[in-house]
Amino acid sequence: QLQACGGGLVQAGGSLRLSCAASGRTFSTYAMGWFRQAPGKEREFVAAISSSWTTTYYADSVKGRFTISRDNAKNTVYLQMNSLKSGDTAVYYCAARVGVGLWTMPHEYDYWGQGTQVTVSS
Repeated sequence: QLQACGGGLVQAGGSLRLSCAASGRTFSTYAMGWFRQAPGKEREFVAAISSSWTTTYYADSVKGRFTISRDNAKNTVYLQMNSLKSGDTAVYYCAARVGVGLWTMPHEYDYWGQGTQVTVSS
C-alpha cells in the first residue's frame, strides 16, 4: 500500500517535496516511480528510481528541477520539486513494482498511491 502526501498550492518558482510511504517489509526490492495527471490529459511519467537507489531517470520536462530519492529504512520515496511552473500543476501519483530496473510507463507498475494535488499559480 502506498500513501502519497505533500502536495499543495505554491507560486511559480517555488518548491514542494512530495513523500510516498509504503507499507510492508520488502520496500527495498521495489523500483519506484512518480507520475502526474493534469485535467483532460493522460497520466505521464515524471521520475523513477531503482530499487538499489543507484539509478534515477527523469522526464525531460522536469530534468534539472525535480529530484527523486528514497529512504529504504523509512520505506519512503520522495520527489523534491524546485522551480515549479504552472505546467507542473497536476495530481501526482507514486507507483511501485518489483524489479531492479527503471520503468516509465504506467502499465508497467503494479501498485499505486492515491495521488496528491499540486497546484502552481502563475
